[in-house]
Amino acid sequence: MSDIESFDGDALTSQCVASDLRKSGHVVIKGRPCKIVDISTSRTGKHGHTKSHVVGIDIFTGKKYEDIVASSQSVDVPIVHRNEYSLDGAEDGYLVLKDADGNSKTDVPMPEHELGNAVSDYLESGDACTITVVGAMNEQACVGIKDA
Repeated sequence: MSDIESFDGDALTSQCVASDLRKSGHVVIKGRPCKIVDISTSRTGKHGHTKSHVVGIDIFTGKKYEDIVASSQSVDVPIVHRNEYSLDGAEDGYLVLKDADGNSKTDVPMPEHELGNAVSDYLESGDACTITVVGAMNEQACVGIKDA
């Protein structure tokens, strides 16, 4: 194998040193893509390593996760994509969306709760709206809606 590692353009995560993590950034905690809501660093103790205590909220479920890692340790950072689409309809529990080029997207699940109600209201009224979709680690979800 060569000294040069190949780069996979379809990678789900990248690597970062834990000491480079910042609040409002993203990190993978227990296999889930999370937005960092709190991070604190402990001083070097008698066991020799500075530790980072990272608290994150899952970007899809809203569940809180915590982890403690050595500040010099490499951690996974999810590659997060945020895109906007126009709403065309809903079918079998999934949104029917169109991007700026007119390509259809039908693999985003219908959101639940308040956001789902807002989407339903737009569908019933026939008004044009823009849907914001966030994707990371082979998952995606509707996270916002606004007038077109």
